[in-house]
Amino acid sequence: MVTRTIEPVSDGLAQRIGVIGAGYVGLVTGVCLASMGHNVTLRDIDAAKVTALNDGDVPIYEHGLTELVKANDDRLTFTLSMDHLVERSELIFIAVDTPPTYSGDADLSRVRAVITEFAKAGGGEGQVLIMKSTVPVGTGERIRAELRARGLGLVGYCSNPEFLREGTAIGDFLRPDRVVIGQFEPRHGDRIEALYRPLGAPVVRTSVASAEMIKYASNAFLATKISFINEIANVCEEVGADVDVVARGMGLDPRIGPSFLRAGIGFGGSCFPKDVAALKQLAGDSGYHFQLLTSVIEVNELQKRRVIGKLKKHLGDLEGKRVALLGLAFKPGTDDIREASSLVLAARLLAEGAVVRAFDPVISDGVGERLRGVDMCATAEAAMADADAAVLVTEWDSLVGLDWPALRSTMRKAVLIDGRNALDSEAMIGAGYTFEGIGRASVRSRAVTELSDTQDRR
Repeated sequence: MVTRTIEPVSDGLAQRIGVIGAGYVGLVTGVCLASMGHNVTLRDIDAAKVTALNDGDVPIYEHGLTELVKANDDRLTFTLSMDHLVERSELIFIAVDTPPTYSGDADLSRVRAVITEFAKAGGGEGQVLIMKSTVPVGTGERIRAELRARGLGLVGYCSNPEFLREGTAIGDFLRPDRVVIGQFEPRHGDRIEALYRPLGAPVVRTSVASAEMIKYASNAFLATKISFINEIANVCEEVGADVDVVARGMGLDPRIGPSFLRAGIGFGGSCFPKDVAALKQLAGDSGYHFQLLTSVIEVNELQKRRVIGKLKKHLGDLEGKRVALLGLAFKPGTDDIREASSLVLAARLLAEGAVVRAFDPVISDGVGERLRGVDMCATAEAAMADADAAVLVTEWDSLVGLDWPALRSTMRKAVLIDGRNALDSEAMIGAGYTFEGIGRASVRSRAVTELSDTQDRR
């Protein structure tokens, strides 16, 4: 587990903290604050989740989180009661979902419900609400107006956007590259800054509106870098260049940097797709057409579908063909499949009539309707047995490190699409695969080429 060693605050400095929403962001936030020595009450409306957490069973996969929960259980309380949280907390983080609506706007119904419940529970002077949820610019102003309308004008409000990456969230919280605090009143921002001071990170103090925009702008820019390098990858395939080399050459320029310049089959997860769409919609609602983000979204959707084209190039009609999807999570280190590339690939393959098998190291069940019709396998070997093709969708270390030469002999055909450019192309070709990456010149195994030549001579 990658963390930073932080001396817990003394009992006299320990804060009474509440976190509303024990989902991914809320749970990591609460547990990390408890590890810093604070007394934390986490509230969720899911009774099964609260029961599991009280039993020490962490319902999400995040490296090191279960151990951190157990190590700080004396400072953690999990509850269904908003009254209990409000009674025990001075600083209250809001970390509930803001999923997209059909229009692309962020759904703030859970945020509004929190404000209503907070008011009913007797929240009041001396308490500060801290928004961790990603919300559109202007949300803070509307919440402050609602608080005043409910007679809670003395309740503080700050925006404190999260920048946690699934798979490395604990390290991201305890070793942040910046802490953003949006405030209406400096005295409330001072309390939040004091909370984070032991982490030693740069602090950006700004207005609530600017803090809300920082979150959206950050994710939109990173998504733009991904779509840009994927476009470059597609051109590289046409002209015979290698996108990995191109990205490295670009990334050495400090004005560009190497981060998020890895070509693949597109971004997914709970943040980038939602936040890019929400910022585009926010701009549209304000009268501005955000053309760049329209292209970023379109490129990301088309990138996933290009894999289907690669499979058809080598297999022809996909009706009845057996395809193994290796990795389902949107990235390594998490069990999150929200907006994952695997969902689009599986749906398109099934629509083409293919037989789809799948394996993921941490996802074995619970996918339900999202992967309906897909045969979930217990091992990668089982997924690839008698398959016509395999697609590396998520670059888990255990998948990259498979015995690929041995697996080649178990397949009916041996088409291998590396959707993350994580495999050694020469090694895969040498093992007998018909191999393609993303943004590399199309290559076929020597064995297949020689076989085709022999058949042509006949």
